[in-house]
Amino acid sequence: NLISFLCHSLQSSRSRTKTQKLNPIRNIIRQRTLRPSPRFLALHVLPKKSQRDVWFEVNNQILNALFTLMCLYQHPKRFYHLVLLCRWKQDDVTTLRKIYCENGTYKPNEWLHMMVVVLLLHLNCFAQYGLCGLNLGYRRSERPPIGVAICISVAIAAPAAAGLYTILSPLGKDYHPQGDVENQVQPVEEGPVTTNRKLSLERRYSFASTDVSNPEWRGGILDIWEDISLAYLSLFCTFCVFGWNMERIGFGNMYVHIATFILFCLAPFFIFNLAAINIDNEMVREALGYTGIVLCLFGLLYGGFWRIQMRKRFKLPSYNFCCGRPAIADCTLWLFCCWCSLAQEVRTANSYEIVEDRFFKRREENSKVDGDEVLVSSLAREDGVFDPSCSPKEMTTTIAGSSLSPSRRKDDTCLGGKSDEALSPPSPPFIHREAS
Repeated sequence: NLISFLCHSLQSSRSRTKTQKLNPIRNIIRQRTLRPSPRFLALHVLPKKSQRDVWFEVNNQILNALFTLMCLYQHPKRFYHLVLLCRWKQDDVTTLRKIYCENGTYKPNEWLHMMVVVLLLHLNCFAQYGLCGLNLGYRRSERPPIGVAICISVAIAAPAAAGLYTILSPLGKDYHPQGDVENQVQPVEEGPVTTNRKLSLERRYSFASTDVSNPEWRGGILDIWEDISLAYLSLFCTFCVFGWNMERIGFGNMYVHIATFILFCLAPFFIFNLAAINIDNEMVREALGYTGIVLCLFGLLYGGFWRIQMRKRFKLPSYNFCCGRPAIADCTLWLFCCWCSLAQEVRTANSYEIVEDRFFKRREENSKVDGDEVLVSSLAREDGVFDPSCSPKEMTTTIAGSSLSPSRRKDDTCLGGKSDEALSPPSPPFIHREAS
């Protein structure tokens, strides 16, 4: 009997396997049908309607808070783009073209098309703010459904329309400069202008002839008290010093960085605590409050992100104490010692001259040999008393005769004294002034 039972079970299992192979679609449908849906689970886990309403409201408030934070983080940059569009200078045009135009080149009626895109993105933010106000200001039973539907529809449709408009409008197409009058004139005018600009940059940064191939961080991460004034500024004006330093090293507008950093560090606390007001569960309210505090602490990662960009652009050495990953180390430094990290970044930027995204030695370092000897001597009248009644001929003779003397002649005619020495011809000058 046992043997016959085993043979019968083996045959039945084989027949079942053949049936599953012959009917895979039926098998999939059966598995999907028997699998419990989320609503089915909610009905069994939360059998009471009041419990389900609380759960749905919690999900709604959390999603609303997250989307509102995303809009808040993006809005300073969008306001900045609107300001650039209203100002519309040459540098502003170049910046906006890199963001909104294909390949960063000129497009027909580009100002109008950019304005449409920017206004749509602003509409997205304001619609989300309206939805957030409805969710925070009304309880679920009192919330107007028409207002909620309109805000959700506009908040979703506005960025989608902006993306489609960017692709389908002239902003997303390539244009040849042949039919463009502005681009035809621009290269002709840019020739001497570009040359003069390069010459002016060379004169302005002539001291920066020594490129720093391997720059170093100025001081250690804990050397915050190396510069007392900078230490106190980093402690009490963290956001302002951070934004100022970012603009100085070429990472965007100062006010955008300040506003975004403040929002990263303060907005989650207020948004999540306001979202907890309309929730009846005490434990969930406390959890949302603590979540807002944790997200505020993680807002310091904004500084860590830009520290990574600074290290990569200027080829600064990396810290490898977090499993050999420099990016994680930079974020860890900002999380646990944000003021020390900021002070180190500012000290490093102060110790170099920044020319076209590169570090160069400062003027004081380039003008010294062995730390003390100065290559360029001061003018003849800098350490004496200049007599304005001296004639130009006497002044020229005096300066020529004393240009190479390390100690100024006290008996010079233009310095108020008299001398009967025979004048010697001047030596070739050390510094040739370039003709302007």
